[in-house]
Amino acid sequence: METKHDLVHVFLVTFPAQGHVNPLLRLGKLIASKGNVLVTFSATKSIGKRMKNAGAPVSGEPVPVGNRGGMLRFEFFDDGCSEHNDDERNDFVAYLPKLEAYGKTALTEIISHHAENGQPVSCLINNPFVPWVSDLAKDLNIPCAMLWVQSCSCFSAYYHYQNSLVTFPSEEQPDIDVQLPNMPVLKSDEIPSFLHPSTPYPFLRRAILGQFKNLSNNFCVLMETFEELEGDLIKYMSQICQIRAVGPLFKNPMLDNSISGDLIKADDCLEWLDSKQPSSVVYISFGSIVSLNEEQVGEMAYGVLNSGVSFLWVMRTDAISTGEPGRLPVGFMEEAGERGMVVQWSPQAQVLAHPAVSCFVTHCGWNSTMEALSSGVPVVAFPQWGDQVTDAKYLVDEWKVGIRMCRGEAEHRVIGRTEVEACIREATGGVNQAEMKMNAMKWKKAAEAAVAEGGSSDRNIQNFVDEIRNISFTKP
Repeated sequence: METKHDLVHVFLVTFPAQGHVNPLLRLGKLIASKGNVLVTFSATKSIGKRMKNAGAPVSGEPVPVGNRGGMLRFEFFDDGCSEHNDDERNDFVAYLPKLEAYGKTALTEIISHHAENGQPVSCLINNPFVPWVSDLAKDLNIPCAMLWVQSCSCFSAYYHYQNSLVTFPSEEQPDIDVQLPNMPVLKSDEIPSFLHPSTPYPFLRRAILGQFKNLSNNFCVLMETFEELEGDLIKYMSQICQIRAVGPLFKNPMLDNSISGDLIKADDCLEWLDSKQPSSVVYISFGSIVSLNEEQVGEMAYGVLNSGVSFLWVMRTDAISTGEPGRLPVGFMEEAGERGMVVQWSPQAQVLAHPAVSCFVTHCGWNSTMEALSSGVPVVAFPQWGDQVTDAKYLVDEWKVGIRMCRGEAEHRVIGRTEVEACIREATGGVNQAEMKMNAMKWKKAAEAAVAEGGSSDRNIQNFVDEIRNISFTKP
């Protein structure tokens, strides 16, 4: 039997945000489940504390994953911020350079320590917003891969923008359409919004594009998508760099779900869903970062109420965003009665798989997009910024599993209760409802086939693990 010193060592470094932690941890568990691999999942100490508080067993000692001898352990590093000062971490302009400076130093020491103790790192894997990890890998002469946690469509948009291969909106021409290879024409408000000159988040554009400046450092780009969903585009972009589609990661039957990447303990809402009729509940969630202002929350609330549906609403009171998150109108829940439930956080994959859920009002973040598609649930698209506006375009116009409630925060308007009500009624009982459900179920079937043994994503992850082993064994 192999000891942990004999295992190939893969070291994962995540950006400290919920939407990045979950997919990278899922990837780590999946790699470990393929056997004879030690995976170290690394994040900032603040993330480690939140994971622990949410109930995750984040031990520094390796624990078995699967039944093929793979192991998973956690290691957390200092980001230079005081332990209890999350305001400092939420100021991305100041925080991103600090995270890089402290992270490089801390990870160099950690990786060197492992090498001295007979566990040299064979491969580093990072996700977007921490592109400096691949620079560090190059400095340490360690092979590096990236997990891209958005669509291949967004990957293509950022790549073509970074290399000036296609004309994008500019200060002089802010409203032009964008034609990217093997993609539908994107209107100016359908490209990833960080690439638009009007974006209030240029620092996030710089952070993401940093990954494309050093793309050649990565021997492989793993993608949280699947070939059946974006096959032609994946094939086209694979001419530029090696891409392996390995998603939807949450759906993989090999995953050990006892170790969660949630940073908030999920509220118990499944029993409430059990009490509802099939396809009778609208699920509403805008992820871990987006929060709506008070006026928009009020309009959304009364639009939902007036539609007459039952609803499960995830409402974060501590979301990282600009401005104060809105609160539900006084007396709203009393008026909704048994028809409504509001929680701080939910076990989203289980919620979307529940037969009571009819549709998903979503911000169209990529994790939520993949979970909706892979669960066969139609969507009401309520994107705000970043890749969300591009995902909404695909969900509504290309994959035809949803309807559009808004076009993103660049609209600069509040979506009124009448519009909210009309969209929910259409999604739950309109003329296109049956077609949307049929299309959603088609994507669910394709996703399940991709992650099943021998499926496209299963083969890709196995080939990646085999490649890491070969690199490890041939490295001097």
